[in-house]
Amino acid sequence: MMYLVAIVVPPLALLMSGRLFHAIINAILWGLSIVIFIFSFGLGSFISGPLWIIAVVHAVYLVHKERSEDRMREIAEETMRD
Repeated sequence: MMYLVAIVVPPLALLMSGRLFHAIINAILWGLSIVIFIFSFGLGSFISGPLWIIAVVHAVYLVHKERSEDRMREIAEETMRD
């Protein structure tokens, strides 16, 4: 579910992961890509497309990193109990 949110609305996925600074940077990238696309009437898609892709990749990477850190924490806690 978080990966879908990261693809559709990347800053929201980062906010939900608790990464405020990254969400702000990502919102700037994502917003800039939308503004360029709208104000260029679709002709600036060669600029807005890569910006949007960078925002999505950034969000997916950080969501994946957060999930893997959570998994490692759970494994470490289970190991400590035994």
